[in-house]
Amino acid sequence: MNALPLMLIGLAMFAGGYVLYSKFLGDRVYRLDASFKTPAHELRDGVDYVPTNKFVLWGHHFTSVAGAAPIVGPAVAVIWGWLPAFLWVTVGTVFFAGMHDLGALWASARNKGRSIGTLSGRYIGRRGANLFLVVIFLLLLMVIAAFAVVIKDLLIATPSVVIPAWGAIVVALVVGQAVYRFKMNLALVTVVGVAVLYALIFLGDAVPVELPDPFLGMSPATFWIVALFLYAGIASLLPVWVLLQPRDYINGVQLFVGLGILFAGVLLSAPAIVAPAVNDAVPAGTPDLMPLLFVTIACGAISGFHGMVSSGTSSKQLDKETDARFVGYFGAVGEGMLALGAIIATVAGFRTVADWEAVYGAFGEAGVGAFVDGGGAIVKDGLGLPASVSATVLATMAVLFAATTMDTAVRLLRFVVQEAGEVAKVKIGNGVATLVVLVIGMGLTFSQGSDGAGGLRIWPLFGTSNQLLAALTLSIIVVMLLRKRRNPVPVLVPLAIVFVMSFWAAIVQLGDFYDEGDWLLLAIDVVIIVAAVWVAFEAVVAMRRASREPPEAPDADLKDVEAKA
Repeated sequence: MNALPLMLIGLAMFAGGYVLYSKFLGDRVYRLDASFKTPAHELRDGVDYVPTNKFVLWGHHFTSVAGAAPIVGPAVAVIWGWLPAFLWVTVGTVFFAGMHDLGALWASARNKGRSIGTLSGRYIGRRGANLFLVVIFLLLLMVIAAFAVVIKDLLIATPSVVIPAWGAIVVALVVGQAVYRFKMNLALVTVVGVAVLYALIFLGDAVPVELPDPFLGMSPATFWIVALFLYAGIASLLPVWVLLQPRDYINGVQLFVGLGILFAGVLLSAPAIVAPAVNDAVPAGTPDLMPLLFVTIACGAISGFHGMVSSGTSSKQLDKETDARFVGYFGAVGEGMLALGAIIATVAGFRTVADWEAVYGAFGEAGVGAFVDGGGAIVKDGLGLPASVSATVLATMAVLFAATTMDTAVRLLRFVVQEAGEVAKVKIGNGVATLVVLVIGMGLTFSQGSDGAGGLRIWPLFGTSNQLLAALTLSIIVVMLLRKRRNPVPVLVPLAIVFVMSFWAAIVQLGDFYDEGDWLLLAIDVVIIVAAVWVAFEAVVAMRRASREPPEAPDADLKDVEAKA
């Protein structure tokens, strides 16, 4: 079998999901209303609350949620075979992720752009809200620490991405000024911006940047990690329209072009799939397919991190409530396409079964490198681009996805720190909160050495905590739907599946950490399990209460919600 039918079936499912299922959700479940005054208009401040063109906002949302995880997860999961990964990515995107992301946007927009953590206190109960914040804090900490290490590794392993990766920041600053200050035509700015980004890719391939060791008194690894944290901290403090939003938008367009290049390579070369559909001979030490598949591929099927982005930044920029369908659901489709591309690159980008087995000799060893190598080979064979240019295109995609997620995560974690301050009756300013985030993030990253090995210390728990958070986010949406007497089944069924699988995985990992004597991960896993069970219990109680109470008025605002909380 070659990869072309796999690609066409996957893309057809994504298209059908957006055209048909997202319309059903928008019209019948969430009942999006174009006349509803969104928080971006009601609370407009020019910093976080900014009414935004839906295409620009989609770019911000898509690249914020689509970090390295939808590449890494599928690249690891195909060790069980390409079929389970393909089914979870396609079905998960259509019926789980799109519904979740759209629902989180809608829920936050209907509550003045408040975050999922805050909404948990209002809709589920204040007793579980603080524990909800603990899960969110740990998840975001994993993202910023691990993604800094992933980006650092790519900058060192592929020096040709240094110029396009950092040059993209300059392009974004210019795009922001052109669109918001000088009111230039968006289409023209987009074409020029993307053209410049790809020119930077070719420049990077011609002029790779390898730092000397030491550089400014630091190893290259240490320097890149420090630089990434400093950039993310500055980006999180600037008004969203200055850097974060235009960077994400122009990167989103560029990255879609990159996906188009990869899929065009598949179309023209029709590479053979060398990996098994279902792998009956997995390497020793590989965990069972069930339930680990559902947490190994989190981003790319459904991800709790998306709910934080939807409610943390995107909901504050929604111009019209009806834009949530394009921004939220199609944003999830974009990530599903990236995960599909990662699956194809890692199962059809190798010449022989032996070549594939050499990369997949142990669980967890394959990742972004397998995507870059396999995808680069497909692009080279299909489009005839030089191997170095093909690899640079895909490596740049991976770096820019990870970087846009990292800077958004720092901004979100700043919000979490400030919300925790509110719980403690302490007002924490933006600068102080950001400093706290950077100190904790870099502390974890450098906790096991200057190479940043500590950044991946708690990463094994990312998928589990991410999926548990997705389930808890869905529980908030179910309570809201029950209060409004709307059909909760499209949300309730995915909620049950995701919670069971992720909780099962957390228990399995608990045993693994105990057997390995990894007491830090064991303790964090226990905290996550306790928090999830507690919030889940509170959610069930809240659902029963919501089904018995008088229905909420269709236009109920935040004051009505707070009065019932």
